Amino acid sequence: MLAFTIRRLLGAIPLLLGVAVLSFVFMQLAPGGPDALFARNGRMSQAQLDAIRHNMGLDRPMHEQLFVWLGNLLQGDLGTSYTQYQPVTEVIWDVFPNTLILMAAGLALSLVIALAFGILAARRQYGIFDNITSFVSYFGLAMPVFWFGLMLQLLFAVKLGWLPSAGKVSSEGGGIIDLLKHLVLPAFTIAIGSIAGWSRYVRSSTLEVLGQDYVRTARAKGLAEQRVVGGHVLKNALIPFVTVVGIDVPLYLTGAVLTETVFSWPGMGRLFFDSLATRDYPVLMGALMLGAVLIVLGNLIADLLYGLLDPRIKYG
Repeated sequence: MLAFTIRRLLGAIPLLLGVAVLSFVFMQLAPGGPDALFARNGRMSQAQLDAIRHNMGLDRPMHEQLFVWLGNLLQGDLGTSYTQYQPVTEVIWDVFPNTLILMAAGLALSLVIALAFGILAARRQYGIFDNITSFVSYFGLAMPVFWFGLMLQLLFAVKLGWLPSAGKVSSEGGGIIDLLKHLVLPAFTIAIGSIAGWSRYVRSSTLEVLGQDYVRTARAKGLAEQRVVGGHVLKNALIPFVTVVGIDVPLYLTGAVLTETVFSWPGMGRLFFDSLATRDYPVLMGALMLGAVLIVLGNLIADLLYGLLDPRIKYG
C-alpha cells in the first residue's frame, strides 16, 4: 500500500503542475487585474503606477512571470495579495479553518442522512419511504444552492427567529453554542446536494448487494436482519459510495463559494468570491491550487479505503 501511495502522489505532480500553469495563464488573460485596481486611485501618477508594476514584476513578459511564480510555488510562496498586501498563504490560512468547520459539519450531516435514507429506502423498495426519499432527492439535485439558503434564512431566521441569519458569531460574541447556532443553516445548505445524490447511490448499491447469493445464504442460516445488513450488505454496498464521496468532498470548496456568500461565513468560499470581485489574482490562484490538492488527496484516500472495505482488493 505504501508503494501504491507513493506512485499516486508522484503521478499527481504533473496534474498539479498543469493546474498551476493553466490557472496562471487564465488569470493573466482575464480582464482587470492589478492595473485596473491601482488605476482607480486617481491621485497616482503614471510613474508611480509603473513603479508599482515593476516592484511586483508585472512589467516582465508573461513566460518570465510564470517561471517566477512556479519557482515560488515550489517553495510554498503563493505571492502577495493585491488588495490585502499580505502573503497569500496567510490570507488563506486565516479563513481556511472556518471552511474546514463548515465542511466537517456538512459532511457529517450528508453521511449520516444519506446512509440512513439510502439503506432504509432499499430495504423498503417502492414503499412510501422510498417514494418520499426519491422526491426529496430529485428536489435537492434540481434546487439552486443559493435559493435554498435564502429560503432557510427567510424561514428559520426571519419568520421564526430560531437561528441567526448570517455570520460565524454574534456581535456580542459567544461560545460553542453560539457557533453551532450560526453553523446549522449553512451546514445544511451545503449538505443538501450531497444528501440528495449520495442517498441514491447508497440505495442502488444496497439493492444490488441485497440480491447477491451470499446475502440469501446468510438469511437462510437464520441470521438476524440487522446482522445481515450490518455484516454483509453495508460493507460491500459502501465500496462504490466511497468513490463518490472521495470525489465530491473536495468539491465542497466549490459549493462553499455560494453558501458562504449567502450566509456571510468567513471562509474560503467567501474569500474566493471577494477576490474574484476585486481581481485579486494571487489569492484566486492560491485557492485553485488548494482545491486541486484536496481533490487529489480525496481520490487517494478513497482508493486506500477500498482495501479496508474489501480485503479482495490488493495494491501492487
